[in-house]
Order: sequence, then C-alpha cells, then structure tokens
Amino acid sequence: TASKRAYVGESLVLRTEFEGPDGAVAVTDFMALAQGSLGHDIGKRVPHALVRIVEGIRGRVTLEMELVARFEYGLALPWLEAREGVVEMRAGPTVLRLESDGPVDLESDRITAHFEIDQGQSRSFVLRAIDPLDDAAQDRSSDGTASELLEATLEGWRSWNELHVSYDGEASALARRSAVVLQGLTDARTGAVIAAPTTSLPAHLGRGDTWDYRYVWLRDLSFTMRALWVAACPTEADRFLGFLAHSLGRPGDRHVPIVLGSDGRRDISEHQLDHLAGHRDNRPVRVGNQAWDQRQLDVMGEVLDSAYLLREQIPEFDPETREMLRDFADRAAAGWREPDAGMWEARDRERHYTSSKVMCWVALDRAVKLSARLGEGIDTAGWERERDEIHATVVREAWSDSAGAYAGAFGSDELDASVLLMPLVDFLPATDSRMAATIRHIDEGLSQGPLIRRWKDEQNGFVICSYWLVECLALMGDVDAARERFEALNGLANDLGLMGEMFDPASGQIMGNFPQTFSHVGMINASWRLTELGRRSAPGE
Repeated sequence: TASKRAYVGESLVLRTEFEGPDGAVAVTDFMALAQGSLGHDIGKRVPHALVRIVEGIRGRVTLEMELVARFEYGLALPWLEAREGVVEMRAGPTVLRLESDGPVDLESDRITAHFEIDQGQSRSFVLRAIDPLDDAAQDRSSDGTASELLEATLEGWRSWNELHVSYDGEASALARRSAVVLQGLTDARTGAVIAAPTTSLPAHLGRGDTWDYRYVWLRDLSFTMRALWVAACPTEADRFLGFLAHSLGRPGDRHVPIVLGSDGRRDISEHQLDHLAGHRDNRPVRVGNQAWDQRQLDVMGEVLDSAYLLREQIPEFDPETREMLRDFADRAAAGWREPDAGMWEARDRERHYTSSKVMCWVALDRAVKLSARLGEGIDTAGWERERDEIHATVVREAWSDSAGAYAGAFGSDELDASVLLMPLVDFLPATDSRMAATIRHIDEGLSQGPLIRRWKDEQNGFVICSYWLVECLALMGDVDAARERFEALNGLANDLGLMGEMFDPASGQIMGNFPQTFSHVGMINASWRLTELGRRSAPGE
C-alpha cells in the first residue's frame, strides 16, 4: 500500500513510497525533459518519454508490472514485437516503445514483468512515443537512460524555478506549486496554457457534463496572464499573447473561436466515443469541444485586459498583436448589444449575460488606455462612447430589484457567480452599495461552506468562483472573512497541491477535469490580492 507521496522539490517528478509486509520501495514517475533543456526552454524539445524507476528502501519486495496499451481511444489493438531489448507496440499512426533494464514478458495483448527488489536495488521502465514516419525519431536511445533522464528532468525544473518561483505572498507554498502546475500545462512550443490535461471527467455524477478540456480557452486568458505574471514571470505571459495573435490570423469578418488547440488549431469539433464507458460509468466520453464555435462576447475583454496587464513588460506590440487588439476592440464596440452563450458556454440558448457585457466594457476601456500603442487611424472617441454606454446599460439592465443584486443576465433575478468579475476588472468598486449587496447575496445564496456554486441549481462548488469571492470580500474591506475562506479553499487541494474544476462538498470529492488551470489561477490571483491589500494596510505603507 502507498504510505506517502510527494513531488521532488519544485518539480513534477512524483515519488511514492509503498510499504509491504517484508519491505518498502520508492516509485519515481515523471514525464522526461530533454537533457540540456533549461530555464525558459524546458519543454520545447522533449523525449516524449514516461519514466518509472523502482528503488528498494528496506527488505525485499515482490512486484508486478503490467502494461496494456490501447490506441485511438481503445479502437485499435496494437501489435506487440520484442526486438533488440525493447518491446514495440504499433497501431495506426502511433508507436510506443517500452525499454527496461530487466526482462519483460509478452502475454497476448499486454506486457508484464515479475521481479523482486532488495534494499539498494532498482528497476526502471521507459515508455516512449515514437513517430513512425520520422526516421530521426526511431532511435531515442541517445536521449538517455532512466537515471539520466531523471537527472536531466530535475535539473531542468531546478533551472526553471531559479528564474520563476520566488513568490512570497499568502500561502506561498501552494501558489508556487500552482505556478509549477501551470508550467506543466503549458505547450512550451507556443506558450499556450491548456485548461486541463484530461477529457470527460464529470463535473457532476450522472449529468452528462463530461467535457474535453485539453485545449486553450480565450476566456481564461487575462486570469492566467495575471497568475503567470504574479507567480511565474512575464516571459510566459508574453509568449501566450503572441501565440494567440498568430493563431487567429489576419482580422476579418470570420468568427473568433473561443477555444483553440495548443498548436493554434481552430476547428476542434466535438464527437463522442460511445464505445467507452467513461469515468465511473459517466457518459459520454468526448473528444473535441463544440464551444469553439460558440459566440462568446467576453473573450474580447479577456484578450485586451491581458495586453493591458503586460503593457510595461512589452515595449511594443508586434504588428499582428496590434491588429488583433484593434479588431477585438472594434468587435466589442459593434457587437456588445447582441446575446451570446456566456462564459459558462450555455448550449441551449443565447442570452444577454451580464458578464459578457462587462467584458465588452473591459475590451473598450483597455483599448482606450492602450490606444497610443495601437497605431494610427483609431476611432478612440467611438470606443469611449460605446464603453460608457455599456456601463450605463449594465448598471440599469442587470440590476434586479427582486434579487437585490446584479443578476446573471438582463431581465433575470437569478444569481450568478460570474458577476463577481465586476469589481475584479474595475467595472464597479466592491464598496459600491449595489455591488456590495450583490457580493453579500452571492455569499449567502450560493455558498456551500468555503465554496460557492455558479448558480443556485448547481450541485457542486466551482473553485475559481470561490476564489473570486475571496477577492471581492477583501476589496470590500472584510479581509478577515476573505482570508478565512481563502485558507479553507486551499485545504481542498489534494495531498499534492492539485485542484480540479469543481468540488463536491457532500462526498468530499474533487470533480471535473484535473488538474484545472482555472482553479490554480484563481488561487494565485486571490493570494496576490490578499498580499497586496495586506501590504497597503501595513504600518508605514
């Protein structure tokens, strides 16, 4: 049985100790970094290798290894071939190669190994993904042995941390762990940060909300940028913005996708894998995400807010980024009166969502402030006019007398946690009487312990919204309540400091795709908010 596990230092190398009646072993698992890949370059060139090293700690332990590979989401059963000390698994466009420093057995559709480990001994396994069409990729032995890959991976993480993980704010250890998680979720080739590395883990049991999150959401951009700026460094944030401009291409009348592949792909159309049962029999299993084709007006604000956040780190926007920012401001000015799917990606109907209008206001507000850096021929006065009209419209149309709060959509009286963004993006101060009432009503009406739900009928708490409430309470001046909730939320991370999208307070289970960028971003940003407010109120500040 596993007795304890932890990451090795500030890395994603996982060490787990197992205790048995006759001894104990340590199992080290990691995705390998390339030898000589250091600092900002980690992950740009990778061996595509998953490594496991088993070491004897005490006594003698008998172990069994079993590898059952399935390709194309289980549709293809691979051929197994042992040759030259390795076993290759081949099917379709994929080849997996298992290397081991001891004997393995082929048993029809699986690879097994039975072995004993004494104290001081070790056994290693390296599973590599090989492109069968790339002759240069066929020989990966030059990437190193398991122990050499471990040394290179730890050195890569150490070098990255020397440049990045120096944050010393509230709950600094968890914030630093979250920064490492964000780096692990980053496609280093492009700087794009995916929402999660998994698909189809249910947000609720038995409700079919099993989505594929292995993509990049524009909606998450400004929150992620701030978190990278706070707990990592501006280099990562800068690369992310450049990736977006290059991926979207030349501005035009085309639909702006709200989700992209980490390589910049637009079309990630969704389909279901009906032959798979799903996690705990929760169907359907999905590949792709149809949200890419939705209309979500808030994304323009996310992108322009990101650019504004990085204004001091980026001396001059490149031409592609400049054109993208101008185009997004114009789109916000022209389209804010239209309904959309909202930031929660409603699939049944479009509405006039409050948060979408607020983020259109953000787009125009930031565009006006950045106008001197966006080139010639800008209608700044037009942007200002539309910005002010959005503000007046939201204040008038989003307020619900019956709810005593700003509602989630115009003409509604339903509370929605997304309106907590209003003070966080400087649309209204948290101390504004109506905004303060909204924060209190959301706290009272949507809370489940330290968590809040996105809306009343939702069963589980949504982690980033709960951290938004922490920020709002702090901005209202109730720092003690904010810190108490913040500490309770941090306690919901698992033993490795990882967070999912949602949390079921009844069962105590982390729910949704995992680990979730949005949740780790929320933690970092709430930590920064509490830290900054604490410094401002400190004597002598």
